[in-house]
Amino acid sequence: MGRVRGKAWMQEHVSDPFVRRARTEGMRSRAAYKLAQIAARDRLLKPGMTVVDLGAAPGGWSQVAAERVGPRGRVIALDALDMPPLPGVAFIRGDFRDEAVLAELERALAGAKIDLVLSDMAPNLSGIASADQARALELAELAREFALKHLKPQGIFLVKAFQGEGFESLLKALRGRFCEVATRKPEASRGRSSEVYLVAKGLKSS
Repeated sequence: MGRVRGKAWMQEHVSDPFVRRARTEGMRSRAAYKLAQIAARDRLLKPGMTVVDLGAAPGGWSQVAAERVGPRGRVIALDALDMPPLPGVAFIRGDFRDEAVLAELERALAGAKIDLVLSDMAPNLSGIASADQARALELAELAREFALKHLKPQGIFLVKAFQGEGFESLLKALRGRFCEVATRKPEASRGRSSEVYLVAKGLKSS
């Protein structure tokens, strides 16, 4: 979820070990380590996989995914913000909530089913906590609907969510459609943040 970035945030950002590590290792963002840590624990990324990355900019997750799926794999990234090109990543710029943008993403898939849907989408902060939480949940639900429609039967869905009103409902909805659902808080996620990541594996028969 977006946040107001004042002097305190900048000081924390500059001293953040994952920010420094990202710069040293040539990663697009510190968020890359969130995916890397979850992927290692839950064995999310394998060579040859087809991956869709929603809310991809600036590209940290896509960068990790492309490296792990290799040349036989495929990564399609989408974001409303521009994202500089990455090797092995096809990028679509647009708002995921826009039907025309969703249609473009579906055309890029050309009917192929997906092994892994990633969603690190988060709204810009309005400053009104209840409104921000509602928008975050809306994005998570849209990502869930997309995953249910396009994942392979044994596919995996990884989505960012924020603890608060509506979180338990989202968790219940995922458990209703996936065989396994786990909550993850990777080391690279700042402790004060209410963000967590939900890993949902294996679609249940409808």
